[in-house]
Amino acid sequence: MPSDHSWDVQQRLTDPVSVACALIRQPSVTPDPGGCQDVLTAMLERLGFAVTSLPFGEGSEYTPNIFARLGKGSPHIGYAGHTDTVPPGCIEKWLFPPYAAHCADGVLYGSGSCDMKGAIAAFVAAVARRLTAEKPLKGSISFLITGDEEGAARYGTCKVLEWMQAENQLPDYCLVGEPTNPTTLGEMVKIGRRGSLNARIIVEGVQGHVAYPHRADNPIHKLLKILTALQAVSLDEGTKYFEPSGLQVTSIDVGNQATNVIPMRAEARLNIRFNEKHTGADLTGWLKTVCRQYASCSQVEVNISGESFLTSPTQETKELVQAITQVTGLVPRLDTGGGTSDARFIAQYCPVAEFGLVGATIHQVNEHVALADLEKLVQIYEIFLKRMDV
Repeated sequence: MPSDHSWDVQQRLTDPVSVACALIRQPSVTPDPGGCQDVLTAMLERLGFAVTSLPFGEGSEYTPNIFARLGKGSPHIGYAGHTDTVPPGCIEKWLFPPYAAHCADGVLYGSGSCDMKGAIAAFVAAVARRLTAEKPLKGSISFLITGDEEGAARYGTCKVLEWMQAENQLPDYCLVGEPTNPTTLGEMVKIGRRGSLNARIIVEGVQGHVAYPHRADNPIHKLLKILTALQAVSLDEGTKYFEPSGLQVTSIDVGNQATNVIPMRAEARLNIRFNEKHTGADLTGWLKTVCRQYASCSQVEVNISGESFLTSPTQETKELVQAITQVTGLVPRLDTGGGTSDARFIAQYCPVAEFGLVGATIHQVNEHVALADLEKLVQIYEIFLKRMDV
């Protein structure tokens, strides 16, 4: 906890810029929480939330998380996000120090400003404004905040969700504040994500002199046949909400520094982003079958970082779209593109959608958010709560 609570007393929680600056000024490179979750806890407690600290993991995998809830009624709207950030990169190339939370020319600069401390600030401000209304809170609002979304994600959202289910704290609907918009606020709501499979293919051969190939067994030739066969297959044509699944080879390694030696081993790495027509297990089986066809001695190591998921548009999603249109004048596209997010865990427990800021500068030097967008996001989140009759 910061040494004094002057910010908590003096600043308005209805102001998203003040809230965002307070969070950005707490360095929290994953999974080190810094003081960020302590500052957020103080804010939420001031608003009346009951906050539970839920750290999981030990040693280098220690992950700070919090769950906070206000109210006990229905509907229960959950908000999910993360306070951890990636490293800021080359600090000398920042226009302003990455943790200074500097505002200039209508823009707030800072590491995590867009991904996603700005969205957390917007939701805090939206709740604060909702609580100033004459109409009392009817339902309930909760926060699921992790400190390990940018890392391995082993002891963050997935573990908190297990706790929430055991404690009967699961929301009726969850909104994740990831930066979903490519260029303009209001462009896109994500209602699903593709699955992601990483594979390592290892082919063993027999080392030998290139002048006597009959005495060797070149694993590179077999590996190339495997990769060619995999690339030749069209996994699918896509679906209503998903683009076609795709395989990309990301690395081919031999480790051979000689020009006259056939190596004894070759390996490749690849990634498959897949839609709901596939599962990680099915794709793993396909990979192994193809590899055995061209190299009986091959090995396939697979890591599935997330299965594909889709939350069919619910009434809650429709209300979110209406709130976005009311503020921005745009009708957002319902989309499933991009990388993985913690929504892949939440979708196993309740309906979920993602909507946040413009993501053009995330994970970059000089990450920033337009102050006007930050204010609009607060308005969208507040209108959404009102439309949901919370």
